[in-house]
Amino acid sequence: LIINGNMAVAQRGTSTAGITTSAGYYASDRYQWAVNHGGTVTITQENVASGDAFEDGFPYSEKIDVTTADASLGAAEYAILRTTLEGQNLQLFKKGTASAEKYTLSFWVKNTKTGTNIVELWDNTNSRHCCQAYTIDTTNTWEKKVLNFGADTTGVIANTNAGGMIIAFCVAAGTNYTSGTLATSWAANVNANRFVGQVNNLDSTSNNFEITGVQLEVGEYTSSTLPPFQHESFADNWRRCS
Repeated sequence: LIINGNMAVAQRGTSTAGITTSAGYYASDRYQWAVNHGGTVTITQENVASGDAFEDGFPYSEKIDVTTADASLGAAEYAILRTTLEGQNLQLFKKGTASAEKYTLSFWVKNTKTGTNIVELWDNTNSRHCCQAYTIDTTNTWEKKVLNFGADTTGVIANTNAGGMIIAFCVAAGTNYTSGTLATSWAANVNANRFVGQVNNLDSTSNNFEITGVQLEVGEYTSSTLPPFQHESFADNWRRCS
C-alpha cells in the first residue's frame, strides 16, 4: 500500500541542505517534511551500504541530518516526516464500518538519539487519529519496528484520489502536541494527544534520523508473521510515484 517505501525514487534530487521552516518534498518521492521549528536540517536520499536494513534488501533511506540544533522546542513547534495515501487505495481497511480491519505498519529506522518516538495514522476525511510509540534501543543502528493499530468503526474514508490517510513519523514536537495522553486508540483529533513521549531529535547537530522499508498491511501481524516487503522493479516504483 505504501508507494516508494524503499526510498529508491528521488526525482526532486538526492539532497537538500539548509531546510528551516520550509515544508515540502525533499529527496525520496512521496515523503513530505512538515515542519515548524527553529532548527535546520539537510534531507538526503542516503545510500545504505551496510547493516540489517541493507541486508534486508534496502540500499536507500530517507535521512534527516540536523545541521542547526533546536534544543528548546517552543510549544507549537514540530517536525514530521509523512507520506499520504489516497482514499481509493484504503478501502480494503473498511474503515467506518462494522467490519473495519486493523493496521500493521513496519519500517526500518536508524536514529542517533535513543528513546521514544511516535507514529500517527491520520484520517484526513474525518480528522481522526491513532498513534503508537516505538523505542530506539541502540544509537546509530538499524532496527526494524512493527506497530499495530486498531480497527476504526467510525469515519468512512472518502473513496477518491484525494489524500485519505497520512502516516506521520514524528521527529520532534512541542508541548502543544505532547501534554495530553497518547491516542493509542482511534479518536477524534486532540492535538495534545498526538505525540506524547516524543524525544527531541533536533536537539543536537550530532543527530541523524533515517528510515526505509516502510510497509503497511491489512490486519494484525507480529515480526514473525509479517508478510515480506513487496520489492518491485525501479520502473514500476517510478510509475507509481509519478
